[in-house]
Amino acid sequence: MTLTRPASEAADGGSPPRRPGPRRAVAVLVLAALATATPLLGPSAALHGTGEAAAPGVGVVALLRAVLFAALCVPLGELLAGRLVRSVPGTPPRLPRSWAPLAAAAGLLAALGLASVVATGNLMPRDLSGIDVGGLYASRDGKLALLEVNAFLIAALCARSDRPAARAWPLSAVVAAEALRAHPATEHAPLLGSGLTLVHLTCAALWAGGLLCVLRTLRLWGPVEPGAALLGLYARVAVVLLAAVSATGVWSTLRRMPPGTVLEQLTDTAYGRALLAKVLLVAVVAALALWARIRLSRGPDPLTACVPARVEVVALGLVVVVSGLLTALPLPIHW
Repeated sequence: MTLTRPASEAADGGSPPRRPGPRRAVAVLVLAALATATPLLGPSAALHGTGEAAAPGVGVVALLRAVLFAALCVPLGELLAGRLVRSVPGTPPRLPRSWAPLAAAAGLLAALGLASVVATGNLMPRDLSGIDVGGLYASRDGKLALLEVNAFLIAALCARSDRPAARAWPLSAVVAAEALRAHPATEHAPLLGSGLTLVHLTCAALWAGGLLCVLRTLRLWGPVEPGAALLGLYARVAVVLLAAVSATGVWSTLRRMPPGTVLEQLTDTAYGRALLAKVLLVAVVAALALWARIRLSRGPDPLTACVPARVEVVALGLVVVVSGLLTALPLPIHW
């Protein structure tokens, strides 16, 4: 299977290439609805029967956090894919249109929404008069929320820059702010936790966003030899990213859930249930990546690996959504 239908079919009198039918549009709408419904409806399912109480507006916060994470994945993935393309000889000159400006705009809106929640004392704002913008400067969470807003604004201004460093550093500021926000100063060894989250979030964003951009590039290029080389190069990088994501994820889990209580908290707490769902999704993603790697090395057409890779992108998108839900739920009890 190739990314585009060979032109020789039409030349030999075969039927002309079929245009994408309504099925693809329906699939996109279903995935979009699922991505929106999961963080909005997920808290009630995760909290059911645990005896825990969630903060007001937890569903909206989870959705905003998921959008923010997705807005990080897209531009960071484009930076990774661009670097990989430059490492492959003989690549076609055409590249897919950048989605970084749209991602930065979405991230800015999500960051503004999260900042408004912080500005109202972690409550859902009912009107503009209840938002204390000046109060953001008085708290640690408020300053980090402002940092994310400003960083996404700068990222939007630098989204079309030809210099990768100019596009990378505002995104790095968002990742650093998220890492610090997730581990307050009252936590035991907060710098260690922030360091783990920094590596975890960076590698996860490069993994998901990089695969998305690589597949978009292969779709534009068609069945050319550099396309298979690009996919193989990404597969090698993805192995390292998966290892880093897994190691930092396990370490972070053991910091919040002592080994003797992990199994019990995975089923009896909202945070544990969301974490278990994320682990299962990551296992599915790893299996799809292995399937794609086998196809890449054994198939007569290496680009047939794009089939499981496309499913892998969808699964990674669900991982991003569940990650947004995970950050909005109450932290587990440290027994």
